[in-house]
Amino acid sequence: MGRTQAMLGACVCLGAALTARDGWTADAGHGRYLVEQVAMCGECHTPRTEDGTLDRSRWLRGGPIPVHAPPFSTAWAIQAPAIAGLPAYSDDEAIRMLTTGIDRGGHALRPPMPAFRFTRRDAMDVLAYLRSVR
Repeated sequence: MGRTQAMLGACVCLGAALTARDGWTADAGHGRYLVEQVAMCGECHTPRTEDGTLDRSRWLRGGPIPVHAPPFSTAWAIQAPAIAGLPAYSDDEAIRMLTTGIDRGGHALRPPMPAFRFTRRDAMDVLAYLRSVR
């Protein structure tokens, strides 16, 4: 079994652990799609190699923000935190952050992080995928 197949298998297994009250189960494969192709989380949350490409061996491990703050911004983050596994957040805190743009401390996310307004199901899918990244 290849690495990609093993990773997708882990996503599916971990996704089964997140089940909504209505019996719906999170889909980590869909979460991976949202993280990698829609939200493009790796662009800021993955360190880069010397030539500027994403370092896939440190996928979603945090890194310097690759975009400088505009002159009118005072709250711009300079470091993106590691989101692989999302260890600092409980499931409920992560769902709130992904659906409202409010962090676990009750604060708005700092730019350039978008204040995503995922649906609860999409947020659960994203969380299932992030929990599977080790």
